[in-house]
Amino acid sequence: MADAPCAGDDASADTAWSSGLEEGATPNSDVLKEERMRPGSRAIHLALALLSRDWAGLLVALLPAVAGAWCVTLGRLSVVGAVLLVVAAVLCAGSVRHLVHVGRIGRRYPPPGRMVDVGGHRMHVLAEGDRAAGSTVVWMPGGHVGGYAMLHLHVLMRQQARSVLVDRPGTGWSDPGTFPRTTATEAVELLAALERSGEKPPFVLVGHSFGGLLVANAARRRPDLVAGLVLLDPTPPDVITFGPPVPALRHAAYGQLWKAVRHLFGLHGRRRTHATAPRREEGPTGTDGAVGVLDAVESRTRAACAAASIFRELSPQGMARVGWQTVLHDGDLGSLPVMVVVPGDLTEGEEALTAAGDRDEAVRLRRFYTTARGRYLTTSSRAWRVLSPEGTGHNFPDEVPAFVVDVVRSMAGGHHTRPPSAR
Repeated sequence: MADAPCAGDDASADTAWSSGLEEGATPNSDVLKEERMRPGSRAIHLALALLSRDWAGLLVALLPAVAGAWCVTLGRLSVVGAVLLVVAAVLCAGSVRHLVHVGRIGRRYPPPGRMVDVGGHRMHVLAEGDRAAGSTVVWMPGGHVGGYAMLHLHVLMRQQARSVLVDRPGTGWSDPGTFPRTTATEAVELLAALERSGEKPPFVLVGHSFGGLLVANAARRRPDLVAGLVLLDPTPPDVITFGPPVPALRHAAYGQLWKAVRHLFGLHGRRRTHATAPRREEGPTGTDGAVGVLDAVESRTRAACAAASIFRELSPQGMARVGWQTVLHDGDLGSLPVMVVVPGDLTEGEEALTAAGDRDEAVRLRRFYTTARGRYLTTSSRAWRVLSPEGTGHNFPDEVPAFVVDVVRSMAGGHHTRPPSAR
């Protein structure tokens, strides 16, 4: 079962391996320094770092309050001053509402796992299951959300093997970490969190979509710690860099920034599903409230700010900046066993395919997406493609969890031969 919650408690330093992140060090400091020095980038990331603090709304509200008081004092601008003071009062009320909400959420949903230090900030790690049952399975969901999004898979897997959910910095119960957020940084932080939580290699790293890009990056950095890699329709960097524009990706960072501002002033909106408090005794069907719990916990501004920062990679310019540190190239994983699990129907989830203006363009796009998705197969000499069940799409980990667990179990159990469904 789970390790006892230990907020702020680090794992023992007596571990058999090292992630390579020294105490107090900043991972990929050269990459971060270059990003911070870019024109305009420094201001953006400073703003995101400030907004990631839930009390920042009070500081923002102070600005129109001071300006309004000054105008009223002058006398001639009393109307303008009054308006500014009203604005300040509204912002202050919204900020207080947010802080009360955050406090209530923190008391209702404490971390179900443990908090470990990874160089100045803490990450949340939930580990359960038998350590002796084979390789430890580490799950990483798509988008930029907490590991709790894969609780339904974790619950199934922990009955058969050691299973670990890790919250990226800013997501779930983890601290926001340093800005800017990058995939390269978070790959190092993931390995550090596993080390300092006391988890032992070898690991089977499992990532869906954007999480697939992250775990592949971690495996490239430390293949000696990895028994295998299972990529669930992972994000192909070529689609971002060379594919047709995808509006959802282009506006992702700004959407998250606006979400952070709304939350900062108490506009949280409705949760997707009813939340129930985390319980270690949940059975295979007892995870329906997990999405609601994650939505509630991630109503803190740090989640949206971290996402807004890392989603700046999801553009041709952004991927070009971080490409060498982020993208996997042919042979980068040597002979590491790699399963790339993708839906058979590539149309689902590909907006550009359905929006193609003519048949020839649609054929060209389909060929491009097929090739881009298969790029991960060239990273290892022992890589193969597995098709998800017919009728499933990009989100098949939610649609057919038993299938996903079976695929991962075959890798975790050391069965690295090509499965019957592989191509």
